[in-house]
Amino acid sequence: MVLSQLRPALVLFLLLSALTGLVYPLAMTALSTLVMPDRAEGSLIYDRGRIIGSSLIGQNFTAPRYFHGRPSATMGPDPKDASKTSAAPYNASASLASNAGPTSKALLDRVTASISVLKAENPDAMARGWRIPVELVTTSASGLDPDLSPEGALFQVLRVAKARNLDEERVRHLVMSQIRQPLLGFLGEPHVNVLALNRALDRMSP
Repeated sequence: MVLSQLRPALVLFLLLSALTGLVYPLAMTALSTLVMPDRAEGSLIYDRGRIIGSSLIGQNFTAPRYFHGRPSATMGPDPKDASKTSAAPYNASASLASNAGPTSKALLDRVTASISVLKAENPDAMARGWRIPVELVTTSASGLDPDLSPEGALFQVLRVAKARNLDEERVRHLVMSQIRQPLLGFLGEPHVNVLALNRALDRMSP
């Protein structure tokens, strides 16, 4: 009696598991590979046949001559002690936010430190009275955000131009040319992909 009642439930469980856990994912993967192979493979970016990143995942640019992305709260194994974790910006295998609330002292301390660093790195922008865009001191929900708002990129123009000995207006024009508008004109916000911007920057002649 018990087996006769359990059998339909077990059969249904196995059937649905196969459909939703195997057949459906494989079908969607095959379809996406056929329709949009680039995105299905992770929107990878190649340079001379070598993978240098993805347009979907940010990178930890820190040199003055490059535009910097948003802070990242992702963690990874501590290289000095595998039983512990340490900061590992843009670690795609550990996507997460800081989960710190507005009353968190740790969050306040981190934001304050980020503001100090940005002021020190961008003295010319501060001298002109430019405000630091909030995204440059706050992490995204994933910790992997590859984009900046136009304001976030433009704030860094003076530093990058000076570090590369380039005309300020040329760098500003480059940023403007890299702005991507919302999908269909209203889905999302205008944004700049930091990796794409830095690649275009490297191609600029002095």
